[in-house]
Amino acid sequence: MFMSPSFNRAALTALSLAVAGLGGGCSALDRFAALGEKPALTAIENPTAQPGYKPVQMPMPKPEPASYNANSLWRNGSRAFFKDQRAHQIGDLLTVTVNFTDKANIANETQRSRAAKEDSGITDFIGSKLIKNPATAVLPGRLLTADGTSSTDNKGSVQRQENLQTSIAAVVTQVLPNGNLVVEGKQEIRVNFEIRELIVAGIVRPEDIQSDNTIDSGKIAQARIAYGGRGQITDVQQPRYGQQFMDVVLPF
Repeated sequence: MFMSPSFNRAALTALSLAVAGLGGGCSALDRFAALGEKPALTAIENPTAQPGYKPVQMPMPKPEPASYNANSLWRNGSRAFFKDQRAHQIGDLLTVTVNFTDKANIANETQRSRAAKEDSGITDFIGSKLIKNPATAVLPGRLLTADGTSSTDNKGSVQRQENLQTSIAAVVTQVLPNGNLVVEGKQEIRVNFEIRELIVAGIVRPEDIQSDNTIDSGKIAQARIAYGGRGQITDVQQPRYGQQFMDVVLPF
């Protein structure tokens, strides 16, 4: 049975849309249920109770026992004589100042060309004289002769400029054996029908926390900073499910 290319293309498109509709059915139902409603804020949850949460493991120095000097109220290793109000244990809060500025201009250009030619110079082989016409007419004039050329011209450029300045309160979720703190903070702001979300996580050193209980994001090790949004504007900017599916499966 013969099927035209247009019919095959239409069948493939219909199948793709059907699969995409099944895959995005739950999401589509959620969107229908949210028609005319503002996007809901995420409930406050314990970060350590999330499905993907894993305690951080880092190389630790050898622990040193605390020692006291005779006739002294000072203990070696203590950060302050009086009580320190900065974050130092699980559940404490500290303010992370996010100050991220990045600018990059990169341009690359690559040109490559190659030409190759191989000629054996062999015009005859053993037994060729015994072959009669018309078979001899199809024999090549030269054997083992090949040539080829190739060339490429690639150009690429990147122009990026990002600037993010804000602050967010984070909670200490873990204290490492060497005293470093694992912190995580999440902030959601809803404006009309759009939610802006800021997430900060990483490892901080207690000595880098300022006296006002703040720390700069540049001093956070293994920093994970995410800033984005969700809502009507973000939904309009996203391609439809069918288009996303076709971008994945089509080879061209």
